[in-house]
Amino acid sequence: MGKFIISKRTNGDFQFNLKAGNGQVILTSQGYGSKTACENGIESVKTNAQDDSKFERKTASDNRYYFNLKAANGQVIGNSQMYESENGMENGIESVKSNAHHASVEDETNL
Repeated sequence: MGKFIISKRTNGDFQFNLKAGNGQVILTSQGYGSKTACENGIESVKTNAQDDSKFERKTASDNRYYFNLKAANGQVIGNSQMYESENGMENGIESVKSNAHHASVEDETNL
């Protein structure tokens, strides 16, 4: 089962990573000014990851593939790693869909 990991960036912002059951990061958030905002972002991922239309499929300038997950208001709430193939990207999207909804949350900011 997947899990969200809350951590702090060097600039003090909070962020989360969604990891698949195998420990691979499948979605990374933007920076948030507060832990509460970060936690709200996680809830938004859990809600929006079930809707395929919320995934924006993209191709980078080096022809690798990635995706963004958007909230109902159109704001990007998470982005993927880079994939060598379109099929790899689609597998990443399916992994977010299957892992996000029931993922646990681990807060590494209090360690």
